[in-house]
Amino acid sequence: MERNFETVMVEQCAPVLAGLKPAGLFRYETGDCADLARRVKNWNTQLNPKGLRVRVLKGCVLNHRYLVYVYRESKLCAVLADEKVQSFLRQEGYRLPETGVPDVYGLLTQLSRRLCCEADFPHEIGVFLGYPLTDVVGFIENQGRNFTCCGCWKSYGDPDAAQKHFDQLSKCTAVYLRLFHSGTPILRLAVAA
Repeated sequence: MERNFETVMVEQCAPVLAGLKPAGLFRYETGDCADLARRVKNWNTQLNPKGLRVRVLKGCVLNHRYLVYVYRESKLCAVLADEKVQSFLRQEGYRLPETGVPDVYGLLTQLSRRLCCEADFPHEIGVFLGYPLTDVVGFIENQGRNFTCCGCWKSYGDPDAAQKHFDQLSKCTAVYLRLFHSGTPILRLAVAA
């Protein structure tokens, strides 16, 4: 069943629109690739001035399923500039410059290729979604088991701090959905950052 693009974007990316997370991801199903391309282009035109970008990371014209990535380039760049994150990504096979600001577009292209071409799911995607590195590494090392807390993702650190963060993200999503369903447009929900 095809769902409204904008509704799914608010459901899955409200904390990104609010500036609480650097990025979010949602699956969108449509048989109309041209319409999806127009929507992505339109939302980029509207949201770019607020520091947001929309990109299809993976798509399949056979099953009509697409992974749409919504992100704040400045916040994502800050995540990817962290030396520990860069070391982890290099260990996972990503090509990064030796020094300087990370190439966000290039890293997303590498992630997109992994999503499309590799048999195993690239769990390092958690870094690109703003999950703490300890949680991403913990998930990979424990194969999704032995977590200390589970909410928007599986946490492997302090369960109380993780639950507090998950509650904040859930509350944001609930508020944004209520506002959106009562007529507040996405452009007003998206804070400038």
